[in-house]
Amino acid sequence: MPAFLTQNTFSLRAMLLFTAIVLGMLLVAAYVFFSYSVETPTVTLQPFPKAPTINSSSLIAQSAIVYDPNTGKILYEKNADVTMPLASLTKLMTAEVVLSNVPTTTLITLSAKDTSVEGDAGDWNLKTGDTMTLSNIIKLGLNASSNHAMSAAAAALGAQYVGDLNRTANQLGLTHTYFLNSTGLDLTATTSGAYGSASDIAHLAAAFMRQYPQYFEQSTAPRVTVPVSYQGTSREVTVDATALPLLDLPGIIGAKTGYTDLAGGNLVVAFDADVNYPLIAVVLGSSEDGRFSDMRTLINATREAQN
Repeated sequence: MPAFLTQNTFSLRAMLLFTAIVLGMLLVAAYVFFSYSVETPTVTLQPFPKAPTINSSSLIAQSAIVYDPNTGKILYEKNADVTMPLASLTKLMTAEVVLSNVPTTTLITLSAKDTSVEGDAGDWNLKTGDTMTLSNIIKLGLNASSNHAMSAAAAALGAQYVGDLNRTANQLGLTHTYFLNSTGLDLTATTSGAYGSASDIAHLAAAFMRQYPQYFEQSTAPRVTVPVSYQGTSREVTVDATALPLLDLPGIIGAKTGYTDLAGGNLVVAFDADVNYPLIAVVLGSSEDGRFSDMRTLINATREAQN
């Protein structure tokens, strides 16, 4: 190869390399300049969800709360740490403990003791000797608030079941809550079957929703139908949901009702404040019908606050 070509090729390569180095230095300098000289705009995110504005005197309930299980924030409260009778909200804890200790396919037969407890609409079609899986027992206990079914579920834990309920309450940090039976039915004219606060029930519902979402979500079905066997024969039992008066509201994830003479009307509901953002609301010490109107007030006010 001629010497002048070799020399020209070398010079061209050197020039290209030098040009590349200079361009690289300029790019670095420009990046540093703009990084430090151009102010990055500050974006202030609005807190979500926002606290609702609710006149506490407009609620019949003596105690209430709206709780965000994602952040642990209380969005609204009225006497939320006052201990009150729980009525059938007790069944959330019974379901929590039984599902944690007994396989859902276990066959459970209602005993005379189970069917001797006070019944309601969820118990009219059940009788001593009826056999169901634990899964269906829990569905009846939560959706239809069956006292017979939940009594049988607790019996599967053994005679010490009350201790199991209270031990789990302690483990969950429910400092205002204790249990005397599995259903929440009043023991006497002055003693409830279970006691707790609105705040504790909100935390219990959050824990149950995380661990057993399929049972909590099923509690919002308009009615529940389960297969039952009795002495070799089979039938189906269909019962309307006790939360039915509230189920026309969109975005209801789960619900549990409670009512006794001592407790009055109780209700816990998980609902979407926005897409896939659940909140939990509780009312205690309302009336049989007022618990539903109180809950509508809490849910509607909370959703309006987000707009």
